[in-house]
Amino acid sequence: MAGVGKLLKQAQKMQRSIETLQVQLAAREFDFSRGGGAVQVKVNGAGQFVALKIDAEFLKEDAATISSEILALVQEAAAASKKFNEEEMQKVTSAFQMPGMF
Repeated sequence: MAGVGKLLKQAQKMQRSIETLQVQLAAREFDFSRGGGAVQVKVNGAGQFVALKIDAEFLKEDAATISSEILALVQEAAAASKKFNEEEMQKVTSAFQMPGMF
């Protein structure tokens, strides 16, 4: 049963590492922009959108252009944040090898 205790300790250590990483990801912010900076968004490493800024001049464009640019920017920021999150999580979880689990 010593093996079970070792596995449990390793799982607890991995859980603490993941919790620490989640805090770090939430604190890490990335800036994205489109339209020459007319639309800007800030997203954190946890995938949460933190800020959105739209230049007043850009709002004079037609609704389809505005919608298209904002949607493209949100999709880009979400994809980049997700990729960063997954890469960082992989670094943490790959350090722990549990026989028979992975």
